[in-house]
Amino acid sequence: MRIFLVPALIFLSLAIIVLFENGCRRDDAKDEQRESVMPVVPDTVWWGWNHYQIPDYTEEGKQIRYGYQLIANTSYYLGPKGTVAAITNGMNCQNCHLNGGIVPFGNNFGKVFSTYPLYRARNNGVQDIYMRINDCFERSLNGKPLGKSSPEMQAIYAYIKWVGDGVPKGKAYKGTSLAKLKPLDRAADPQKGHIIYEATCERCHGADGAGLPNTDATGYVYPPLWGQNSFNDGAGLFRIGSMAGFVKNNMPLGTIYKDPQLSDEAAWDVAAFIVSQARPKFDQSADWLVLSKKPVDVPYGPYVDSFSAQQHKYGPFGPIQLAQAAVQNK
Repeated sequence: MRIFLVPALIFLSLAIIVLFENGCRRDDAKDEQRESVMPVVPDTVWWGWNHYQIPDYTEEGKQIRYGYQLIANTSYYLGPKGTVAAITNGMNCQNCHLNGGIVPFGNNFGKVFSTYPLYRARNNGVQDIYMRINDCFERSLNGKPLGKSSPEMQAIYAYIKWVGDGVPKGKAYKGTSLAKLKPLDRAADPQKGHIIYEATCERCHGADGAGLPNTDATGYVYPPLWGQNSFNDGAGLFRIGSMAGFVKNNMPLGTIYKDPQLSDEAAWDVAAFIVSQARPKFDQSADWLVLSKKPVDVPYGPYVDSFSAQQHKYGPFGPIQLAQAAVQNK
């Protein structure tokens, strides 16, 4: 019997292997069929050119390179100890326009050259790129404007144009604006935000929000989020909706939009904590003169509705949106 048992076992083993392989092939075929039926959705989010791709072997490329350096190391050239001029607060442009303005949902430059000149309600008229750059210098950098014909302004303009190369005129791709988070059904809470800040932000920006200066004190490794060296209250990121959208997709540093670390609720609350802190003032008396175009989260009046500046700053925004819609539909 034993001499027949071995061939029988071998035959049985071979039969099992064949059946298993046929089953795997059928499963593989089914998987391939499913993949061929299910459409592959491409990621249409805009990513900018990396600064290593700047063609700085040409004269134009050298100007673009200087523009990038001004964005990445603004304070070195134009900060309190600037080698060119001392006209800004010590922050760098890329503290807000991440990685030289190329990061999706990171306040990037992806649509600037394709959409400007552009009507901007905050400024009550059409702005060109030069005016928009100086808006940042006066608000986010709490400084003075650059001369339009200065080498620095022309270099920044050249860099922004290069970053937007290939974007059709009038086109704004996905990811070239800050994310607009769904408003909470309550007011964003600075106290809850403080707890989140201590856990996720303080290690870089400090308990006092003053940031981390670099070794020679010419700028910051991590920028100040409030205080006299931070952006003033006329900057776009002082609006809680903008700050929440920025935080959601970019913070803690290294976060990308595909893998956010904070919930929407946490982003709103930590944004509330940041914008609740003291910072420099900017004369906004000439901003948003057409009140119907004033966003719900601009934290100062006058408004077309009767809600308080406090509610406009922290929410809830739903009732404000309904009231403004009713006014506009009259």
